[in-house]
Amino acid sequence: MTQISELKKNIDPDLTGAQMHRLMEKLYPICRSITGDGVRKTLDIVGERIPLSISEVPTGTRVFDWTVPREWNIRDAYIKAPSGERVVDFKANNLHVMSYSVPVHAKMPLSKLKDHLFTLPDRPGWVPYRTSYYAENWGFCLSHEQLTQLPEAVYEVCVDSSLEEGNLTYGECFLRGERPDEVLISCHVCHPSLCNDNLSGIALAAFLAGLLRPLSLRYSYRFLFIPGTIGSITWLALHEDRTRRIKHGLVVTGVGDPGGFTYKKSRRDCAEIDRIVEHVLKHSGAAYEIADFSPYGYDERQYCSPGFDLPVGCLQRTPHGKYPQYHTSADNLEFVKPAALAESLLLYLGVVDVVENNGLYVNTNPMCEPQLGRRGLYTAIGGRSDSFDRQMAMLWVLNLSDGSNTLLDIACRSQLRFDLVREVADALLQHGLLRGEPSGRGSGA
Repeated sequence: MTQISELKKNIDPDLTGAQMHRLMEKLYPICRSITGDGVRKTLDIVGERIPLSISEVPTGTRVFDWTVPREWNIRDAYIKAPSGERVVDFKANNLHVMSYSVPVHAKMPLSKLKDHLFTLPDRPGWVPYRTSYYAENWGFCLSHEQLTQLPEAVYEVCVDSSLEEGNLTYGECFLRGERPDEVLISCHVCHPSLCNDNLSGIALAAFLAGLLRPLSLRYSYRFLFIPGTIGSITWLALHEDRTRRIKHGLVVTGVGDPGGFTYKKSRRDCAEIDRIVEHVLKHSGAAYEIADFSPYGYDERQYCSPGFDLPVGCLQRTPHGKYPQYHTSADNLEFVKPAALAESLLLYLGVVDVVENNGLYVNTNPMCEPQLGRRGLYTAIGGRSDSFDRQMAMLWVLNLSDGSNTLLDIACRSQLRFDLVREVADALLQHGLLRGEPSGRGSGA
């Protein structure tokens, strides 16, 4: 049994899911955006669980075709009725303010104010999430029910924010393995109080890094906690020389909803990480779909841009925009489920297990089948509930271990679980019927 298999066996899903959910509860009230103190507070809390290196990239820094924007911070915002009542209050829900709203303090009639109000008429009880990162504007988001209840009047409008020279902030957790080749795990930290699309990815990445940290790892692992789009572009621009080390990568987001899994493949379409995730999903027992790459979505589109073409996919549950709660106040702590969080974490661990233990072996006795009985290998199989599968796994490993097929290749071709193929390969190695060691070279690499 591998380190990670043993780790998975000892995880209590109920306890772990509850712990992940509690981390999200702690992060939920923070108003995050692509820059600002909300990101810093978020990284401070993540840094209580895992070691984080924090980087600050100044406003105006050129990052390929983009420029690091001015830093945005907000202290308060409201719409106040003539009675003095706050009918829309940022302090009650940080989604009420359009992210990156410029400062404003004015009085205006409702007819004029409506140009700056955003609602969801088809979901009248929910507050939408809106941004204006790269065009100076201001606005408020509220439920359509709230809007319809506002009488014609003159309202006081205040956005107490700042948009100034500052920094873009991101965090990294680097776990050094035996080799410099890296596995990249990337999540975004730029959304305010949204749970599935933001906090679930942060929680999973933090817990996964914490679980892997004490292990002896073959690969090095780099966890990025970055603002969406501009964060990955900035990181890639500042570390272009380092990207050649990335051999596998996943963007983690939307892993807390109760839906099935979705894996969006890398631009390469058949990179080893694509084959690994599909194999793990196939044998997970969970509902899943495999989606082809498209240049739209999360930060995988930056990692997979043609100048880099990194082997990075996106492993999530229900895709963005495919559940009604997406980018609304309904994406809250009740929507995400501890059981779904734990299941997602275990699936990611399953992927890491294959990444770490895929290898290339050579049959040392390739002239017909070796006699397994006199070596005690059939005896070791007997009496097990999976004895037939184990016997078939041994035959497949012996037949295909010709120096050109990895254990993943063998598992996929035989339709057997990777952990079973790896386990029998270990047994054959111990009996001198195989030689070689994990190489990490897959047919799709």
